[in-house]
Amino acid sequence: MLQNKVMENDYLCKQINKHLNKMALQCGIVGLPNVGKSTLFNCLSNAKAQAANFPFCTIEPNVGVITVPDERLNKLAELVHPQKIVPTTVEIVDIAGLVKGASKGEGLGNKFLANIRETDAILHVLRCFDDDNVTHVDGLINPLRDKEIIDYELQLKDLETVESRINKVQKQAQTGGDKQAKLVLDVLLKYKTALEQGKAARTVKLATKDEQKAAHDLFLLTNKPVLYVCNVDEASAVSGNHYVENIREAIKDEEAELLIVAAKIESEIAEFETYEEREMFLSELGLEESGVNRLIKSAYKLLNLETFLTAGPQEVRAWTYLKGSKAPQCAGVIHTDFEKGFIRAEVIKYHDYIQLGSENACKDVGKLSIEGKEYVVQDGDIMHFRFNV
Repeated sequence: MLQNKVMENDYLCKQINKHLNKMALQCGIVGLPNVGKSTLFNCLSNAKAQAANFPFCTIEPNVGVITVPDERLNKLAELVHPQKIVPTTVEIVDIAGLVKGASKGEGLGNKFLANIRETDAILHVLRCFDDDNVTHVDGLINPLRDKEIIDYELQLKDLETVESRINKVQKQAQTGGDKQAKLVLDVLLKYKTALEQGKAARTVKLATKDEQKAAHDLFLLTNKPVLYVCNVDEASAVSGNHYVENIREAIKDEEAELLIVAAKIESEIAEFETYEEREMFLSELGLEESGVNRLIKSAYKLLNLETFLTAGPQEVRAWTYLKGSKAPQCAGVIHTDFEKGFIRAEVIKYHDYIQLGSENACKDVGKLSIEGKEYVVQDGDIMHFRFNV
């Protein structure tokens, strides 16, 4: 997973936080046709993709801007009484179903691969339920086979990319005395070896910051962090089933995560009008939280994102930053001038604020700290930036 790949360095934090200022990072929902992708997307977003029982009902990628559930905002609002509450968001993209041969342009393969290349992480939906009324593109239900089909197509495309780049830099690296070309070639050869062994690029361990930068610039499909979403029936919503266990075993060495969701149940939950009705329905099923909420939080984590907070009479707000970012970079998430003219950050830990009840109370007992440019922001920090431009 992305957070396990030593990404906490100034270069990547600055680059990705700049990206956050311009547009939201995206998770792409992928999978074979008829595995529940669009049903799940419809539950996540108000953008309604057509959910139909035939392949390719999603042709253009549908984008939903999804609110990230964060109970801390409501608790802060109870103390601060702001005019408004502003949660943070993550973008989810529903991408057309893939079939065998996509790497060679079969089906909607070229469009699929182009769309997934533009996303920052992958939510790979696998059908882990039996239902004679919903056809499967390959007949029998076998999520392990489905996973391998998509993995294989993505690996083939990455191998094509890597071999093409090797041909371009190999001569420079061997005869031109170009140190950067030699570095890039070394990274490419590591990826080539892994891909030829049927492994994802994200399983390759890169030791140095220079190698990580070179890898980041390659934009390989299988280097994206991935969450396998096992779409199960109602009876398996809490603990899963044998299909889920097969997937869990298959990904144990893959640097990936797994989440169990019953998309049909989630679509029913979405129809309830009140919070109380939804909570009662979940309780009857033995679920503490909806699959949609768990999926959104998992997607946020998958992107290696965390949240700092601001609290005042005008608004209580969540701000997204890349895990490992320092105070000036987080200031820049609010406004570029904050980063350029950064002086210091005033920081209160969320739990201290909730326990003591106000900013002034935190100041009185020394729970407000003054932090400089090297402070690494922590998830849930309540921050106020001082700057001068």
